[in-house]
Amino acid sequence: MSAPVIRVLVVEDDPVAAAAHALYVGRVPGFAVSGTVHSMGDARRHLDQHPVDLLLLDLYLPDGHGLQLVRTLRAAGHGADIIAVTSARDLARVREGVSLGVVQYVLKPFTFATLRDRLTRYAAFRATAGEAGGQDEVDRAIAALRAPWPAAPPKGLTAATLTAVTDALRAAQGGLTAAQTAAGVGISRITARRYLEHLVETGRAARAPQYGQVGRPELRYRWSGH
Repeated sequence: MSAPVIRVLVVEDDPVAAAAHALYVGRVPGFAVSGTVHSMGDARRHLDQHPVDLLLLDLYLPDGHGLQLVRTLRAAGHGADIIAVTSARDLARVREGVSLGVVQYVLKPFTFATLRDRLTRYAAFRATAGEAGGQDEVDRAIAALRAPWPAAPPKGLTAATLTAVTDALRAAQGGLTAAQTAAGVGISRITARRYLEHLVETGRAARAPQYGQVGRPELRYRWSGH
């Protein structure tokens, strides 16, 4: 059974930016735009009339600061989560937002890839349910929001295979060659090397020639931990 669609209210005073943000949200699988409003008052009225799971909330609105809207919503019993959108870099405001339950911050200007990353993390966090079996499960649930995620793989590479190659490399303390990776993951050596080279290019792995054998030295890849 597929997960329910996450309904998002875009709260942004600039109509052009609001339309762009709504377009971005609509392009992320599993999310749908509940509405687009341009003030605190309009946001409250929309929330009173429509179910919303997440607010993409600009912090500087014509009728007040976005965090004041969050306080008002919490006092009224609205439980929608908040991703704050701002051009300010004031860390005191960031701490204040976290204390009010803001789950993510996005700094303006941002790209579709940046927002997609934040929404994907949020969806992973929201999908966690039930009782945690221990500290590790709690840490993993929180990490879905906080830990940096790698960028989507380039064209021709799939996320599932990239995850398999990444896991294999991280587990190999002495590193792996492309041939060893291919055997472990169940792909061709050429394919394995493409994924390994992608990890090198994105700074998550390092490579070095492996000497001591007859013929051309083979490259060995090691997880860099970055």
